[in-house]
Amino acid sequence: MTVLNLLDQLNPEQRQAVESDAQHLLVLAGAGSGKTRVLTHRIAWLIAAGLASPYSVLAVTFTNKAAREMRGRIEELLETPSHGFWIGTFHGLAHRLLKAHHETAKLPANFQVMDSDDQLRLIKRILSEMNISDERVQPKQVQWFINQQKDEGRRAQYVTSHGDWYQDTLKDIYVRYEELCQRSGLVDFGELLLRAHELWLENPELLAHYQQRFTHLLVDEFQDINTIQYAWLQVLAGNKLSMTIVGDDDQSIYGWRGAKVETIQTFEHDFPGTHIVRLEQNYRSTAAILDAANAVIANNPARLGKNLWTEGERGDPIRLYAAFNEQDEARFTADEIQRLIDGGTNPNDIAILYRSNAQSRVLEEALIHSQIPYRIYGGQRFYERLEIRNSVAYLRLILNRQDDAALERIINVPTRGIGNKTVETLRVVARDQGCSLWQAGLFAIENSVLTKRAANALEDFMLLIADLEEAITDLDELGKMVKTVNEASGLIEFHEKEKGEKGRARVENLQELVSAVQSFAGNDEADTPMALLGQFLGEASLDAGDRQADEFEDSINLMTLHSAKGLEFDQVFLVGLEEGLFPHKMSMNDPGGLQEERRLAYVGITRARHQLTLTYAESRRLFGSETFNSVSRFVREIPGELLSEVRLRSSVSRPVSFGLQQDMAIDHAGLSLGQRVRHPMFGEGTLLNAEGGGAQARVQVSFDDGSERWLMVQYAKLEGL
Repeated sequence: MTVLNLLDQLNPEQRQAVESDAQHLLVLAGAGSGKTRVLTHRIAWLIAAGLASPYSVLAVTFTNKAAREMRGRIEELLETPSHGFWIGTFHGLAHRLLKAHHETAKLPANFQVMDSDDQLRLIKRILSEMNISDERVQPKQVQWFINQQKDEGRRAQYVTSHGDWYQDTLKDIYVRYEELCQRSGLVDFGELLLRAHELWLENPELLAHYQQRFTHLLVDEFQDINTIQYAWLQVLAGNKLSMTIVGDDDQSIYGWRGAKVETIQTFEHDFPGTHIVRLEQNYRSTAAILDAANAVIANNPARLGKNLWTEGERGDPIRLYAAFNEQDEARFTADEIQRLIDGGTNPNDIAILYRSNAQSRVLEEALIHSQIPYRIYGGQRFYERLEIRNSVAYLRLILNRQDDAALERIINVPTRGIGNKTVETLRVVARDQGCSLWQAGLFAIENSVLTKRAANALEDFMLLIADLEEAITDLDELGKMVKTVNEASGLIEFHEKEKGEKGRARVENLQELVSAVQSFAGNDEADTPMALLGQFLGEASLDAGDRQADEFEDSINLMTLHSAKGLEFDQVFLVGLEEGLFPHKMSMNDPGGLQEERRLAYVGITRARHQLTLTYAESRRLFGSETFNSVSRFVREIPGELLSEVRLRSSVSRPVSFGLQQDMAIDHAGLSLGQRVRHPMFGEGTLLNAEGGGAQARVQVSFDDGSERWLMVQYAKLEGL
């Protein structure tokens, strides 16, 4: 392909970026604006125009998939193999560098890279050597601490301590960890970057060699870069290499993973004379969707700034549905998806996006009920998640001590000093005695089969199960039973100690399990709460079965907003848009966190090609409790002319006994249908509808400001007029 052919494929801004002769170039690439095309065409242009050789270009991205795609596109553009190119991920290129200079990097020639599981095993070994119990210092916490220090470019010797036992202990473990890794020729993922950075700093001649070899350094997804990655690039670039970075500060959503949006925002300061090219023409979404995204993200301060636009169609307005609870929201979403599929939309082109993993549970139930094939993208179905399976295993063992699978799963979760050797001994005893593992445990304790320490740990576990059973037997609500088990077993505390988004998600999922059992009706055969719990566990096992779509089956996509980045769909349902849920309650008092939540909303909105549907619930049972949150500020930030409210109230199915329920709700409140009422927050309105009785009584009110709301009578403080 000729040089001119390369440029003919580009719009004016893309062409400007590809042809730029600036020493340093920042391509601010909006969602759907063709950033990968620009990056690959710039590399091809530099080579085809004779401005660089294939051996003098270093291109860096974040995933192996992106690196393969980049390499393949460049080969296609240049019509030549890319063997001489240095194109890869940060970790891949650092590994290549360390392999080539292992002696200088003080590593053996056959050094091995540990994955996350290998790293965790080594940490557990160190804790054992140092006589530190897993209960006092959790191995995953140590792993998070070490990885965080390395991402910040900090060796153990430079970790500061303030006389705090816990921090001092983490530092001591880090010191020992470094010693063992060095002695064993092992490196973790963080070490690859840290040691590659140190290789530059400690060997000026080697650095000079690579600065002479490479003339152009190009980086994709620059908004996702962390401290050590940027430091590595800065040292290599020095004042010699030409830097081209491509990214979007409005799509920086991985702060919890170490990414720092400030890096792209201050790049001009670090590399004076940087030329900025903005790619604002979008090739993905309709104008209505882009206008909504622009309006939302404009509320973030300190942006580099851009405004997405399209030459394509205006498109339909964004649909907004106000559900009265999460069940209604899920039913509406499933019904709308069925309507789209019946109308010829391929299920693969439909996605449901949500802020928290825990939200998938009620959505999955609605899809299963409607027999709509679905797939959880980048994650697991609700009842297959580790923390849910652990909680369910506790409940199963409480109901049935002969459940060997449940016992094996949670005998040392949370960690309580029962190792694999003890479990293997129980298996042998069970086989020899022809009994369950629980009975084998009793036998082993009574007959001194185990060491005293192992026997004590096993006895404590068995007493815990007995205590849990006693604690929940007299409870009359399933929600209270599950909440008690989650807390008293130590599962909540165990996952609260996990740092970052993953730990928080696990706790939220356990809380959502409480919501799941609270909404479980069961059948008439359950005459006690414990029997009803057994029915629920049976249903949970079925839901964890083969309901998810087969690998090659057309299916809709469920995913968190974080998982959705880089993807696009014709039809997108963005659900759960309420204050406290999205934006997440943990970000509400943190300006930086709130800005990242808004960027997450921007990413979600721009995933939609043709139609975007937003939903929120006026009341929601989530994480084990009922909430009454207002609609998300991200909805309120979208101009009203871009929104079309969906009103399906009259079509919502009601129970056969609905008329009786109306009477109960009205009697409970001392109100009547059609009556004028006053609410302390929403003002005056007219009572339209009612359902439920007692504590669950709810009424629907049409307020004079044009809004309609379902309100819980016991909380609403309605005054009859």
